[in-house]
Amino acid sequence: MAKKFYLITIAFLVLLPIARRERKKSSILLNPVSENITFKNSKDNITFSGTLALPGKEGRFPAVILISGNGKNNRNSEFGNHKPFLDISNHFIKNNIAVLRYDKRGVGKSEGNFDAANSFDFAEDVKAALNYLLTRQDIQKNNIGLVGHSEGGLIAPIVAATSENVAYIVSLAGPSIPGNRILLSQQKALAEVRGIGKDKIKRSQKINREAFEIVNRYTNDSILKVKMLAYIRDISQGDPDKPKDITFDEYVNAQVKNILRPWMVNFLRYNPQEYIKQVTCPVLALNGSKDLQVLAKENLPRWKAILEKSGNKNVTIKEISNLNHQFQTCKTGLPEEYEKLNESFSPIVMEEMVKWIKKHLK
Repeated sequence: MAKKFYLITIAFLVLLPIARRERKKSSILLNPVSENITFKNSKDNITFSGTLALPGKEGRFPAVILISGNGKNNRNSEFGNHKPFLDISNHFIKNNIAVLRYDKRGVGKSEGNFDAANSFDFAEDVKAALNYLLTRQDIQKNNIGLVGHSEGGLIAPIVAATSENVAYIVSLAGPSIPGNRILLSQQKALAEVRGIGKDKIKRSQKINREAFEIVNRYTNDSILKVKMLAYIRDISQGDPDKPKDITFDEYVNAQVKNILRPWMVNFLRYNPQEYIKQVTCPVLALNGSKDLQVLAKENLPRWKAILEKSGNKNVTIKEISNLNHQFQTCKTGLPEEYEKLNESFSPIVMEEMVKWIKKHLK
């Protein structure tokens, strides 16, 4: 399965606002506080649990909502010993910016079914978080931005394009090309760095491309399942990668179930351009030069091109050297490194975001 549908998890962050004028530094002596909060997605009847970190007990603050990437992520976007969203939150509140982060649906203390959700469902969850912040007297309602990592960078434009209260978005390794292309380029980049031979990569690309085309060709769920089952059964004949402790049918069904997950089907059919072109607020898009999951060279230029073509000239893109998909300083960029690295999230990127946000506050 790993060689046939090696669909690596994607991660994202979000966007930010237009340069207006430098805000005067607050004369308030800050005393940071954190509140455990809940908010509700009324559309899906799901209650979320999160943390709102405030720079102080008094005053009204600009705020960001942190949107995590693909996977069952908690409010800290935790992996191994790393808690990048907690680090980002701590850095932001030191710079007078409040931060809301939360457990995704079906994760941690949040209700809901994670496995049945796709990116549009997660976008509704972000809207619920946004609506919650709009009720707070200690939040500047015209200065609420989104910071999305990986899939979160895909979700942010959906929210910004369909909501009136998003001041800016920051995309951290957010995709701007269609989902099927993201996964194909991801698979190829990872395989090349791992030293897999060109012939094997070419064969794997062909297998995945044809599977993805089936997903995009058949929109009827019943027909799609029949077609995919036939395709996977055909390519799995004599497959040396089949585990010895399961039957052929179990092997085939597991692969079909994986690629036909609601999230995967939606991702393969989705073109981020549909919503990026509708974004009118300021945008900051960042990528690491060693990101092997959402490649900078393929995605950053597209962010700028799509937005400028649609009339949004307030877009900044930047590729940052030697950072992986998780924005850690790294050697190879491979996912195998993520948990082993000492750095949870690049301080350079945190400061880059803060400076950009402060320039665009209203």
